[in-house]
Amino acid sequence: MFKNFGRWRNIKELQINEQIREREVRLIDVDGEQVGVVPSKKALEMAYDKKLDLVKVAPNAKPPVCRIMDYGKYKYEMAKKEKEARKNQKVINIKEIRLTPNIEDHDLNVKANKAIGFLKDGDKVKVSVRFRGRQMGHTDMGREVLGKFIEITSEVGTVDKRPKMEGRNMVMYLVPKTE
Repeated sequence: MFKNFGRWRNIKELQINEQIREREVRLIDVDGEQVGVVPSKKALEMAYDKKLDLVKVAPNAKPPVCRIMDYGKYKYEMAKKEKEARKNQKVINIKEIRLTPNIEDHDLNVKANKAIGFLKDGDKVKVSVRFRGRQMGHTDMGREVLGKFIEITSEVGTVDKRPKMEGRNMVMYLVPKTE
């Protein structure tokens, strides 16, 4: 009877009307009043008399609980609630900034200012120092660069994960400061 429309895709599908195969169901009326345990055919007739749908709301109960309601309206309300919940959540993006172990001070300040902008926008920042060739023998230089980076960004961000080696990169994460 009802198809799964695109905007309602995430709402879990409930069994309705003829899809309910149980012999007996515990019925809840439109007003929320318990009618009791009735044969499913009688429950379906009661729903059709009121020009509404019979919806199985608790399939694991013994006997399963069914409710008489307007299923289209119910799905619409659930989609609206889900959309509202999505609107209220904050999505945190991870922005990446790449450095080299022998970066100049001015270049470091430019990258740090970019990171400060990301942190003010509420994003996480992944700062990585890439080592090439012989630079792998001087990872302490990369640690110094990240130390300077932390100093510059300390007003708006805090270190989430300390610097550590991941392959040829030394990586750390910064998060915005919470007041």
